[in-house]
Amino acid sequence: MTDRPKLKIIPLGGLGEIGKNMMLLEYDEDIMVVDAGIMFPKEEMLGIDLVLPDTSYVVENKEKLKGIVITHGHEDHIGALPFIAADLEAPVYATPLTEGLISVKMKERRGKGKVELRPLRIGREFSLGCFKIEAFPVCHSIPDSAGLIIHTPVGTIIHSGDFKIDHTPVDGKPTDFTRLAQLSQHNILALLSDSTYAELPGYTPSEKIVNEALDNVIGNAHGRVIIATFASLISRFQQVVNAAKKHQRKVFIIGKSMVESSQMSIKMGYLSIPHGILGNLSELPDMPDKKVIILATGSQGEPTSALVRIANGDHRQISIIPGDTVIMSATPIPGNEAL
Repeated sequence: MTDRPKLKIIPLGGLGEIGKNMMLLEYDEDIMVVDAGIMFPKEEMLGIDLVLPDTSYVVENKEKLKGIVITHGHEDHIGALPFIAADLEAPVYATPLTEGLISVKMKERRGKGKVELRPLRIGREFSLGCFKIEAFPVCHSIPDSAGLIIHTPVGTIIHSGDFKIDHTPVDGKPTDFTRLAQLSQHNILALLSDSTYAELPGYTPSEKIVNEALDNVIGNAHGRVIIATFASLISRFQQVVNAAKKHQRKVFIIGKSMVESSQMSIKMGYLSIPHGILGNLSELPDMPDKKVIILATGSQGEPTSALVRIANGDHRQISIIPGDTVIMSATPIPGNEAL
């Protein structure tokens, strides 16, 4: 009787915590990694800006590493790449928008070395050593999100990525439940599933309910409307643009990461922006307050974000004035409530 290699599934981050998602799968002489994210520091982590997953095991065995597969473009799934890519020396597979956002992060954080980006195509199987991977679409708050079907020598692993059960998503692209139903007939060894907020009762409503809320608040605002959200929350950006068009306002984007994310999304066709909706900050002083929407970073209370600088009077171009309506259009990441 020969000793058959065992499949190892090793979470390097993101298990039992929010952030720094990174999962390693190893079989015999082959390793693949899913995601490489950061975590925002907890309240007691004074002087720390970002928390990275522990990649020491991967570095020690990098000759086995066949590739890194990214499920989507949020910070807690791509944010570590600028810091670890040079040490791992492995190709990174990502869907088009995620690939673009990784490029932005590498430039923004001046990542060591370069990332070899390769396309992750939905529905097309490819191999990393003994692993055969197929990506399937999942609904999330950022376009081009994917779950993974990973065929191994001992069975199939389903990695859900971050997902939301939303049958009427803003971008019109729900999770492919048909593909998942087909897979249920096969030899599924394990399901690695997102479980954020799973312990809460009830259900998560569709993102489309935000349309009504934005329409109501913006329609009743007599002055400027300042909306804080995630830079990567592309669906929310589209909803704000749609509301701005309806109420004949211009949208002004504040915050480097939001500017870069929106430019990338527009360039790649993930945002539909009517002509004349986006304004330049140089126009702001001459715009009537009732014609202005300011879209800013800072929904998590990040110390250097645009909204925090505006609130503290540190922003060079914008300050809070009487009559402003401020909307926090994002739920605090668990652990960020203290910020």
